[in-house]
Amino acid sequence: MAHFIAEYSANLEASIDFQALFEQVNHFLASTGIFPLSGSRSRAIRIDHYLVADGQHDYAFVHMTLKVGAGRDTEVQQGIATELYQLLEQFFQPLQDKRLLAISFEMRELNPILNFKSNNIHKFLIDHP
Repeated sequence: MAHFIAEYSANLEASIDFQALFEQVNHFLASTGIFPLSGSRSRAIRIDHYLVADGQHDYAFVHMTLKVGAGRDTEVQQGIATELYQLLEQFFQPLQDKRLLAISFEMRELNPILNFKSNNIHKFLIDHP
């Protein structure tokens, strides 16, 4: 399980190709061999009400979170998080070259007892390769 969530300031609506970002993220996560593609989800959430810094300029932000299932050691998580952040920095660099933009990323491990899910996509992908 790997869920990627990008929260972004509304002033970036026309500036980010989220579908391209999600394709890169999902491909990277699948390539690690740690996360099954069928458990990957990527989504963006536009934030309409926000204040960045002093609010005096057209500041923008993207805060990204990767939620993963429990059970991987910290060293593995750190390696994946570091590589993913490098991918994210590269993706956003052209935009950051044009405007004031804060990007941030965190990886969270979900509690195995308090995390519930049901998914028939795993079987579908096996039956329909």
